[in-house]
Amino acid sequence: MNDIIARLKSLFPEPLHDRIFLVGGMVRDILLGVQCQDIDLAAALPPQELARLGFRLVESKSTPNIYFRFSGELGKVELTWLPSTDALPDDLGRRDFTVNAMAMTLDRVLYDPQGGRGDLERRVLRGCSPTSLGDDPARIFRAFRFECEGWRLDRDAEASLAARDWNDRVNRLPVERFSQEFLKALCKPDPGRFLRRLLQFGVGTSLIPELFLMPKVPAGPPEHHPEGDLLTHSLQVLERISLASPDPTARFCALFHDLGKLSTPPESYPRHHGHDRAGALAAAPFCKRLRLPLNLQRALQATCKLHNTANRWAELRDSTKIQLAGAALKAGISSILPLVVAADCGGALPGWERALRVAALNSAQLGIDPAAYQGGEAGANPSERLQQVIMQRRVEELRRG
Repeated sequence: MNDIIARLKSLFPEPLHDRIFLVGGMVRDILLGVQCQDIDLAAALPPQELARLGFRLVESKSTPNIYFRFSGELGKVELTWLPSTDALPDDLGRRDFTVNAMAMTLDRVLYDPQGGRGDLERRVLRGCSPTSLGDDPARIFRAFRFECEGWRLDRDAEASLAARDWNDRVNRLPVERFSQEFLKALCKPDPGRFLRRLLQFGVGTSLIPELFLMPKVPAGPPEHHPEGDLLTHSLQVLERISLASPDPTARFCALFHDLGKLSTPPESYPRHHGHDRAGALAAAPFCKRLRLPLNLQRALQATCKLHNTANRWAELRDSTKIQLAGAALKAGISSILPLVVAADCGGALPGWERALRVAALNSAQLGIDPAAYQGGEAGANPSERLQQVIMQRRVEELRRG
């Protein structure tokens, strides 16, 4: 805290200090004694003064305009413009929850008109006004994300959520505002809370319809899936992998590893033949609709495609193990796939690291001269023959242990 405030003071000339306030999540984090994720300020300074100090205006259609500057010492600094210091109470009153509606001067004086500090101590999310959620429905997703790390909405906020259908309002939001909160939730201690709350209040049915379809789909034959439906299974897998890894990509892939089961015709239930291929096909449109990063799309495609084979690791031929390891390397999920297997069926991939090393060996490392396989019998495909020899050498290398 002392270091941040000292650097902020050096960012602004001293005569301006009494018109600059730390606000929002920054104050919350300072009071909690955790590292500030963002530098959020409010300032009653003329726009021309902000421009002179290196701030530029960033206009938005869905959120209030902010001024932005990057500092080498502080990183990204976001600033809300105030017409005067008297406007600070109104600015704080327009924020989402009382724990985010506190301000602090550069001299460390706390300003808390909403009683946010008491709510912070109780880990309660209380709206700054009765219309707080309705003013910006994306706050619903933000609240659910906060709940993934131990916060809880108060009764009034829950009553407001339950009193109406929010989907029409939510559908008008840029989908990125949902996806950003979802991805942040995946990094928290209890990411499943975000999804359970969506289901509880029926929010987001058109944003992520896959989630709302899962309870209606059997996870598989009862002897293999006594938990019953696909939602229960998927949340269990998410919970298990969350205990093993903080990686949001691994958690995302675990949650939707059975995406292809949503494509199974009901007459085929409870079996899901070909769900691995169906999931690999469904992953791209699913991720694109949510505007998710390409690396997540690729990881989910590969996880859907490969996890069913990986679950049968002990039954696989050596050549299939090497092919599986090579596909995982190519897709960038070599560290994720064993985690998904363990979370999905309690399985393990003994020898996985060795299979990865063998799959990565090229022809030179295997002592093969590709030129020796040019020509040959009429009609023979030199490339295929070379690949056969490479695989044979890889299998030999794998068996050497």
